[in-house]
Amino acid sequence: MTRSKICGITRIEDGMAAAQHGADAIGLVFYPPSPRHVSPAQAVAIAAALPPFVTAVGLFVNPDVAEVELVLRALRLDMLQFHGDEAPEFCASFGVPYLKAVRVKPGVDLLQYAIRFRGAKGLLLDAFVAGQAGGTGQSFDWGLIPEGLPLPVILSGGLDPANVRAAIEQVKPWAVDVSSGVEASKGIKDAARIAAFMREVRKENV
Repeated sequence: MTRSKICGITRIEDGMAAAQHGADAIGLVFYPPSPRHVSPAQAVAIAAALPPFVTAVGLFVNPDVAEVELVLRALRLDMLQFHGDEAPEFCASFGVPYLKAVRVKPGVDLLQYAIRFRGAKGLLLDAFVAGQAGGTGQSFDWGLIPEGLPLPVILSGGLDPANVRAAIEQVKPWAVDVSSGVEASKGIKDAARIAAFMREVRKENV
């Protein structure tokens, strides 16, 4: 069964829509340049509204220790997600399970990433777009993902209701992650698109 995460949640109603349509997790972006950035106070309100068994993931890009600790003092995150050039020791230093994002392009050695970040819960594979940390809406060549990676794969990058089933069938990831593919505008989710995305994920899981 393929799991799912709806990332870039900025409103309580969007987090609830993700949960109601069957998403396993939501992503909260703590990266000020992102149009999907939330403050700790916003994140507290969104996380507090979530029903049981929906994982709250906090996304950071090259933060310093104080930035992460400020968020963790405000709310209990189930998982951290690091999208920058963070070292494995940094990612593991907060006592919270973490995912390491990798922006995939030809020449990136995903096996070496998996070995280096063996303490991670998984590798989140996203498209490489110069100057952007994620949320680009761009996909990448799924054929660049080697078989037999020793960490669970969370597939991201340009997924939407039209292509997620094909992505699952080709890559067979542990989970899929979507942000812009279910939005009405940047940072504002579309409940109908979330529902359509989750129908395609569930269709694969039948």
